[in-house]
Amino acid sequence: MAAISNSLSLKHSFSLSRAPPSSSSIKFKFRRCYAAFANENREYVIVGGGNAAGYAARTFVEHGMADGRLCIVTKEPYAPYERPALTKAYLFPPDKKPARLPGFHTCVGSGGERQTPGWYKENGIEMLYEDPVKDIDIEKHTLTTSSGKLLKYGSLVIATGCTASRFPEKIGGNLPGVHYIRDVGDADALILSLEKAKKVVVVGGGYIGMEVAAAAVGWKLDTTIIFPEDHLLQRLFTPSLARRYEELYQKNGVKILKGASIKNLEAGSNGHVAAVKLGDGSLVEADTVIIGIGAKPAVTPFERVGLNTEVGGIQVDGQFRTSTPGIFAVGDVAAFPLKIYNRISRVEHVDHARRSAQHCVKALLSAQTHTYDYLPYFYSRIFEYEGSPRKVWWQFFGDNVGETVEIGNFDPKISTFWIESGKLKGVLLESGSPEEFQLLPKLARSQPLIDKAKLQNATSVEEALEIARESLQGEAAV
Repeated sequence: MAAISNSLSLKHSFSLSRAPPSSSSIKFKFRRCYAAFANENREYVIVGGGNAAGYAARTFVEHGMADGRLCIVTKEPYAPYERPALTKAYLFPPDKKPARLPGFHTCVGSGGERQTPGWYKENGIEMLYEDPVKDIDIEKHTLTTSSGKLLKYGSLVIATGCTASRFPEKIGGNLPGVHYIRDVGDADALILSLEKAKKVVVVGGGYIGMEVAAAAVGWKLDTTIIFPEDHLLQRLFTPSLARRYEELYQKNGVKILKGASIKNLEAGSNGHVAAVKLGDGSLVEADTVIIGIGAKPAVTPFERVGLNTEVGGIQVDGQFRTSTPGIFAVGDVAAFPLKIYNRISRVEHVDHARRSAQHCVKALLSAQTHTYDYLPYFYSRIFEYEGSPRKVWWQFFGDNVGETVEIGNFDPKISTFWIESGKLKGVLLESGSPEEFQLLPKLARSQPLIDKAKLQNATSVEEALEIARESLQGEAAV
């Protein structure tokens, strides 16, 4: 699950070794936690229960500022977890070893400690589950939750992420059998449908669509992807690269309808979704439909904090401060300065959620003053279940601008290079080795001058990456 919105050149900025605790210290923590939260005052509050919230909580703990001071308010019944697992592994059929909680609680996605509900308790962090914030009073520094609980905060970190874009109800967007996926509850409901399904339609040719369709193949279901664009993952893939992936899906039995518009979803006699009606009047039968057409930043009820009209989300500076003192925003919901490309962006990706949360909390708690310097990074893993004839894992770093050079025959690997004004701006690699993947961010951040003709004449991905490596070394020698 990933996306990036770019716009607006930067014309201004706002003015504005944790040691394992002993058993005795844990006991003291609990007493202090309960005493500190006996009234409405909270020194630090995180709103949201996704990746960003989990990584922010870890950073508070690392700075010794969580115990009895930190409260997390979430609409979910679960402690923060690595959300990408939902479409990459959670949807696998039972015989394919699907991911399940507590296996993918944060921060295991980056090799950190698994933060189960017990972890939050042991570290004196108050968790308010299934009680989303419904109102904020900026002047009084208070939050009101859906249950009516009033919280007075000292510093507030908004980490509410995104909500799935939905089809309108009038065209069948809420019919039984129609699914959207953003959380474990959504994934559980979809699994119940997949267990009974025969014909599945996935609407959307982006990350969600590709990953869900790949999972449906594991269930051996009649699967169709429908999207209006010219090819899969149009925001990143070149037409040539997309064609390779489309062929892979078709080899796995997936039907692809591209350039197709949808008029409405139709119900059967039982009220359950039965078909997708296309703009040309044709019908595609389906007993399960998954809508993956993007997401919207979850800014309600924080509109008054200051929104960005160009890329959406809450406007922040390089320390993730909003224009309202004491309020920060991180992860998918933040419109932040993308320093390397001198523009304001909003990035929907787990890597940014992790890094932005850590940067924000370090800036809040310490003397850190340097600006967040993020390098866009996207990846996907598809067909990774047992028995799959070909597991696919690709990574992209940088900016997909300029001309492209594609090297490799896709099986076993392929790479695409983006070159603008002679500089290497971005690189995508599929099925690379760990060493090759480690090279990508170095190339994208350095943006070395590269000989396009020499790159085009490379006979293998390995040779092309070596040419890029030499360009990088040449830059360092100058």
